[in-house]
Amino acid sequence: MADYVLSCCSMCDLSQEWLDSRDVHYIYFNYEINGKVCKDDFGQTIPPADLYARMLAGAEVRTSQISVGEYMNDWRPFLEAGKDILHICLASGLSGTYGSACMARDSIAQEFPERKIIVIDSTSGSGGYGLLMDKLADLRDEGYSLEDLAAWTEAHKAEVQTWFVTTDLTFLIRGGRVSKAAGLLGGMLNICPMLDIEPDGSLAVKEKIRTKRKAFQRQLMKMETLAQNGFDYDQRVFITNTECLADAKAVASMVEAKFHKLRDGKVEIFDVGAGIGCHLGPGTVVLNFWGKPRS
Repeated sequence: MADYVLSCCSMCDLSQEWLDSRDVHYIYFNYEINGKVCKDDFGQTIPPADLYARMLAGAEVRTSQISVGEYMNDWRPFLEAGKDILHICLASGLSGTYGSACMARDSIAQEFPERKIIVIDSTSGSGGYGLLMDKLADLRDEGYSLEDLAAWTEAHKAEVQTWFVTTDLTFLIRGGRVSKAAGLLGGMLNICPMLDIEPDGSLAVKEKIRTKRKAFQRQLMKMETLAQNGFDYDQRVFITNTECLADAKAVASMVEAKFHKLRDGKVEIFDVGAGIGCHLGPGTVVLNFWGKPRS
């Protein structure tokens, strides 16, 4: 067993059961709905369907990053138990939580000078972040030391590819990623934006595709072009979705039909958590795989 804790934020958008089975520790992000503070706790407090129904009904939602104090309180029991910590953060291009984690590391290190705390910016979000954590759990279980795993993370984190397709522009318009005029026209023309996670971890609109079917085909084409080992891709693929399971299953079936060497022989599907879902709204499918380095 490793003598350190592998840790992440809930924005990795895997299930609590999956993370627990991989022995990956997690700390919850925060969000508010109509002023009530909630934890992004994998839908335990407010299930995804309920969250998106409230959003569509006009509820005001906002997210807030994990505070310095929350990080310190979360890590202290592990440090007191003599464990070191490798914490992988949500992309700094999406949130300021990486800065908070670094501040917490520097502060709590004064209490535990004999312990090691390493904080790394994943430059990923949602299922791509989850895909990275799953791989790091594999390597930890293979015997990687804290330092070796941290070095591997820095060397390979840009190989995580994350591609979003959304069929509802409402919340992209509210968030300012799509203008109201473009959103109105897009809705009339059945436009589905495709976004990706950029090398710095930010989210960017890459294409605007007419019809959902063509947008999902384009997602598949991105994997065909970028996947490691091409059609011999043999690692995991995660799909995360915001209350559009049928669409997620459709994209998963397309991937499984093209790539026959997938780990476990299938695509794993998870819900997008509230932390990211508050910005996307319902109707988004996120395809996550290991590919060529983002550049």
